Amino acid sequence: MIKCENLNIGYGAHVIQHDLSFTLADGELIALLGANGCGKSTLLRTLAGLQPALGGTYSPEPNEKAVALVLTERLSVESATVRDVVAMGRYPYTSFLGTLTATDHRIVDQAMRQVEVYDLADTYYNDHSDGEKQRILIAKALAQQTPVILLDEPTAHLDLPSRIKTLNLLRTIAHEQGKTILISTHELDLALRAADRVLLMFPKGEGMQLDTPEHIRHTDALRCAFGMDIPLAE
Repeated sequence: MIKCENLNIGYGAHVIQHDLSFTLADGELIALLGANGCGKSTLLRTLAGLQPALGGTYSPEPNEKAVALVLTERLSVESATVRDVVAMGRYPYTSFLGTLTATDHRIVDQAMRQVEVYDLADTYYNDHSDGEKQRILIAKALAQQTPVILLDEPTAHLDLPSRIKTLNLLRTIAHEQGKTILISTHELDLALRAADRVLLMFPKGEGMQLDTPEHIRHTDALRCAFGMDIPLAE
């Protein structure tokens, strides 16, 4: 699980959010929601160890065997097959030479099957649609075999069917494999339908609220977070 106590996040001496305390359980898909600039990506990068916390504590300790991070930036790898990209998730476990064992290959194959890209294994990653690439990157995170997976805008650049499929896939992985999956997203309607819980971040360092999607829908929390009334589908 993810546990934060009085966590301060930001850049350099600039604190974006302070005194964040929350616990996210195993086997949950949690949607991280909030307006642009409130610190969603900063929180994910801090939890992944890409930038230091400015105060407080959090666990698990960020390392490549504990936390997998999938960023919103599109990955471009020339002459790499789908199998090559997914196999990158095994590098924390390989020798100095980066040689994959039979066990590593089996884990890579299993990850590709779980996200339904196994049939694409020997095709080039760059030749695929954005939706397929997103599933491939999720397979890479699964191959990394971490208890925590963080995703920054995993449905960006995707059409509606691919957005729905991606969120449903992440929910299934969280439930069936007992992983803690935290995603930042602007897909409010879809997130409130797919997520088990919502981590709603408020602007101007005003903290956050961890709650159920149902309760978030029927309070003024979204209006406080976004500074306006948010129309949601029934």
